[in-house]
Amino acid sequence: MAAMQQEDLRQILVTTKTTAVVGLSDKPDRPSRGIAAYLQEQGYRIIPVNPTITEALGEKAYASLRDIPEPVDVVQIFRRPEDVPPIVEDAIAIGARVVWMQPGIVHEETAARAKAAGLQVVMDTCMRATHRALRAAGSI
Repeated sequence: MAAMQQEDLRQILVTTKTTAVVGLSDKPDRPSRGIAAYLQEQGYRIIPVNPTITEALGEKAYASLRDIPEPVDVVQIFRRPEDVPPIVEDAIAIGARVVWMQPGIVHEETAARAKAAGLQVVMDTCMRATHRALRAAGSI
């Protein structure tokens, strides 16, 4: 991580309270579940977003970002890159501050749209790994 990028990531993680996890699975062996559980253990409020489940990690699940009745800081995406554009449009519509795409998820055009709307964008980066690295470095 470059120094400025690392500071940006640190700022996101220390100011985030609520993370909507798009694509959160209720299956214990899925990466989305493990990463969301870790973040929950670290004190973040996790909101599952998945139309095929009713709850995950003890939290009510919502079919879409627009159905969430409370403010969201970060929209964390566990979906294929081609599924990202409408998710980002919803993130903009609900007033999220950050769109965070997990490893393997990159969508430059949509990232530019999010940035133009004032959101911070993280792509192809694991939120858990970033948190762990910054915690190990004593930055958070």
